[in-house]
Amino acid sequence: MTVLIDPPAWPAHDTLWSHLVSDSSYDELHAFADRAGVPRRAFDHDHYDVPQARYDELVASGAAPVTGRELVLRLIASGLRVPQRDKRR
Repeated sequence: MTVLIDPPAWPAHDTLWSHLVSDSSYDELHAFADRAGVPRRAFDHDHYDVPQARYDELVASGAAPVTGRELVLRLIASGLRVPQRDKRR
């Protein structure tokens, strides 16, 4: 049971963004985000979008840094991944 974060690589709104996910449950993910002060509005179906300015702080708070590929593979393996086609609904 781990909260994972990938490197800031996704450009939007004049910054780069990371993804914060859990490999075990949404409850774990939301609890971590709440403790870290990540607003619920940053939740996007199966992950939180977090700006690069928060990356080091979130790692220091316990998020495990992983590559983007590993993050996706572990999210899929957990059964928590929401397919892109379902996000458009």
